[in-house]
Amino acid sequence: MRSFGSPVLAGRRGGRALAVLVASLALLAPGGVAAASPTAVAGTPALSLPAPTGRHPVGTTSLHLVDSGRPDPWQPGTDRELMVSLWYPAVTDRGGPAPYTTAAVSARIVAAEGLPLPSEILTTVRTNARRDVPVRRTAGGWPLVVLSPGFSLSRESLTGLAEELASRGYVVAGVDHPYEARGVEFPDGRVVECLACDLWGPGTAEKVIEGRALDVSFLLDRLTGPKPAWRGAWAIDRSRIGMVGHSIGGASAAQVLRTDRRVAAGADLDGTLFVPVPAGALTKPFLLVGAERPADASWLRDWPGLAGWKRWLTVTGTGHMSFTDRPVLGAQLGMDPGPMPAERQLLITREYVAAFVDWHLRHQPRPLLDGPSATYPEVLFRNEATS
Repeated sequence: MRSFGSPVLAGRRGGRALAVLVASLALLAPGGVAAASPTAVAGTPALSLPAPTGRHPVGTTSLHLVDSGRPDPWQPGTDRELMVSLWYPAVTDRGGPAPYTTAAVSARIVAAEGLPLPSEILTTVRTNARRDVPVRRTAGGWPLVVLSPGFSLSRESLTGLAEELASRGYVVAGVDHPYEARGVEFPDGRVVECLACDLWGPGTAEKVIEGRALDVSFLLDRLTGPKPAWRGAWAIDRSRIGMVGHSIGGASAAQVLRTDRRVAAGADLDGTLFVPVPAGALTKPFLLVGAERPADASWLRDWPGLAGWKRWLTVTGTGHMSFTDRPVLGAQLGMDPGPMPAERQLLITREYVAAFVDWHLRHQPRPLLDGPSATYPEVLFRNEATS
């Protein structure tokens, strides 16, 4: 079922080996603590993310946030905690790249999946961001985009998209939702697992979406409130905030648009809308981007209820995980990404998401979203566009 964050890559030719590899990569959480440097592991290919195309160097940092006013929905008796990665336009590209994940999480994933790979393999992914470098100033501040990963996935799965948006002049906040990912590591070394994965059943998806909407609202409180948790929060333009999610993270974006007035626009990357959108209830701009397969029944159901600017795109030759880093990393390990080259899968995600946030957070119309493009013939406009 695609909406859970199912580890299935694009295409019909990938096979079991690719699915297993991508499943393992998808479970990894990024470093809330010091991680290994991205150095080569003997006998394995070098892993890296494509360089972003924007004009700004990219910085990154992480935050550990505790919502002392809200019990964790999956772990009764404890406060809700979040791990957040921030990517942002930086003043310099000096220094080594930031880690993709920690050795502890990498080892847990490799062991859990029984993969014939070194336990630290996932720490070797070379990123394009520099850790804790200063934020670049701009008049009026940078727009903010919140990223929410798919169910069982963690925030690192959208690093390639985050780096691209940051290079184009956005602050990007990637959220880990603990107990909904296979691994989330906190600064004190705790690694919590996916309790929700073992509880999946009727009502679980709705519980996840409701909780994620609260997670995002709490994050915005801590980034834009009077005592922000990040010392670079002064660089955020609080009047221009959007949200993009993959899989159930995309369904959560639809919910956040309805529940938090601060979020102005949202995009759903291949996620079933488990919580129905009543007719006329969503008046803010909303982008649906789906993989090549029969139309999602929830999208057909709720399309008429999207009352604002909207687009429904389908990307030929892709699968559920094509909107994450997974195809790129899998291809570098010698796996078949499917009909579409791995880096093109990421390129299309980057270009269309960037066009969407440029239009609705910067008020810069992008012809890419007006209709089919000769540059990206794989992208089909399923329904008539609305302005």
